[in-house]
Amino acid sequence: MTGIVYKSTGSWYWISTGEAILHKCRIKGKFRIKGIKSTNPIAVGDEVDFKLETIGDEEVGVITKIHERKNFIVRKSVNLSKQTHVIASNIDQVFLLVTVKNPPTLTTFIDRFLVTAEAYSIQTVLLFNKIDTYNAEEYAQVQALKKTYKAIGYQCIEVSSTKGTHLNQVKELMKAKVSMFSGHSGVGKTTMINAIEPSLNLRTREISEQHKQGQHTTTFAEMFDLSFSAKIIDTPGIKGFGVVDISKEELGDYFPEFFKLKQHCKFYNCIHVSEPQCAVKEALKEGKISQSRYKSYLQIMQEEEEHYRTDIWE
Repeated sequence: MTGIVYKSTGSWYWISTGEAILHKCRIKGKFRIKGIKSTNPIAVGDEVDFKLETIGDEEVGVITKIHERKNFIVRKSVNLSKQTHVIASNIDQVFLLVTVKNPPTLTTFIDRFLVTAEAYSIQTVLLFNKIDTYNAEEYAQVQALKKTYKAIGYQCIEVSSTKGTHLNQVKELMKAKVSMFSGHSGVGKTTMINAIEPSLNLRTREISEQHKQGQHTTTFAEMFDLSFSAKIIDTPGIKGFGVVDISKEELGDYFPEFFKLKQHCKFYNCIHVSEPQCAVKEALKEGKISQSRYKSYLQIMQEEEEHYRTDIWE
């Protein structure tokens, strides 16, 4: 039998073959995927082959094969093993929820996420959530962020889950696609999913007043079928997001505005740091490239070189 992994707890996997029932499955022994050193060999979104066995009174599936992934999105392991954790696979697009308060989403986090999505050829849409809660100064921050990312080519949408602002626009983008929602804990992922598909009635929690951070409710990634011919993957909230296995020579290729200028640099292998006649640094001086984006670029490069452990599940 062949199906799609809809939920994973690390030990068990729930697989859909297109019917109403989900088959509870496990893997036998060590299950390695060629070329990927991962803490989880199988992820939500994977297409797999499995066979059913009866154990006592329970029918349990055993996964025998994973099909080739068209893409996947990962985070670094929290230990020094350099292993990665595959968050989800076979994604058509990802919606990154951004808030300027309760909790604030830093540009360094946004840029790390975008670089990873670019590296795996996954289209990203930035959703500026809780737009109805901001004062004039905070709303100005949203506009500044939108200006930066729209200039690069990313689609930016102001949304409010509680007011329903622009949710129909989000739903239109989701039709006939597998979408992943991600962002810091507390940015409102689960609330937004409930607003888009109320019948799911997923559990949410309030922001912690003491720490002004979200209390995450999603422990494992999970896929849901929606009523308007779409699939959605809900993911645990992420505190930090590292970049995996991207060399300093190719990092700039995943900053679209850098990549466009690369051909104008004096050296074909320019990494836009200390080289003379660098088109990226010239554009930075002229204000054509965002200072925050260049700062993120330098930080990612430094952290990759020093193997910092910057990626932690909350």
